Amino acid sequence: MSESQPGLRNPASAVRGAGAGALVTEAIVLLLAIAPLAKVAGVDKGVAIGLVVGLAVVAALLAGLLNRPWAWWAGLVIPAGLLVGGLLHWSLAVLGVVFGLLWGYMINVRRTVFANRPS
Repeated sequence: MSESQPGLRNPASAVRGAGAGALVTEAIVLLLAIAPLAKVAGVDKGVAIGLVVGLAVVAALLAGLLNRPWAWWAGLVIPAGLLVGGLLHWSLAVLGVVFGLLWGYMINVRRTVFANRPS
């Protein structure tokens, strides 16, 4: 009777899938934020909406590029952009903090999986 080895069959693919899922979720949340921003963002609502749409596009593009190591670090552009967008409306800064925590966790998961990889 043989015992199967614990773990994932393809850890790199699993981590990329989790990262892509996080980025796609971020893109969807950003697109859903357009309607409330249109109502509450005030004078700079056009700039705020443009920023949100641009960051949603970046998130969607990066979701497909996670097989490249630099794309994981480029994912930090989204929370950083939202933190800067907090100057336009405070809700963007809140999203920036939440997305920053999420993406920091994803980078930590990636690092942990690749550190525990058998040679």
